[in-house]
Amino acid sequence: MSKTTRRTFTISMLALLAACGRPQQTTKFQRYSGPPITQIQVNKGQRRMHLFSGSTVVRSYDISLGNQPVGHKQFEGDGKTPEGIYHIDRFNPRSAFHLSVGISYPNPNDRAFAEAHGRNPGGDIFIHGRGPQGNHLFPQARDWTAGCIAVTDEEIQEIYAMLQPRTPVVIYP
Repeated sequence: MSKTTRRTFTISMLALLAACGRPQQTTKFQRYSGPPITQIQVNKGQRRMHLFSGSTVVRSYDISLGNQPVGHKQFEGDGKTPEGIYHIDRFNPRSAFHLSVGISYPNPNDRAFAEAHGRNPGGDIFIHGRGPQGNHLFPQARDWTAGCIAVTDEEIQEIYAMLQPRTPVVIYP
């Protein structure tokens, strides 16, 4: 075997081995086979979210909140994360924030309060990943959303798989 042929063979084999070592394409959609999640509790003051099955905490996450984290969301554009009892009402696989799970804000009380003040209560509150925008802002801006609850992209993949429609969401101050 000539020097050139040997070199070409060696380079070809290295390229083949490198191709074999590439990670496989992963999907953002996961499967979950653990206990059913029966409630989500969000503690805004601690910046923590807990997923429960009955009285057992299955998983906990550090979270980011709206850019005005203190107080209950009352009006569109106030930058606050709601407080109270809601439920999961939709799933968005095409979210700008990787994946997102909708929270049923505003509830009838939220709507009535905003109407009494001649304002719009807002909406589109989600638990979502960071996506490119949040990854760019975090960690310099701890609370950067418009009122949503944000986790990492990897964590929202897990959460998205664990939740079912109508799962209660309790958000504490």
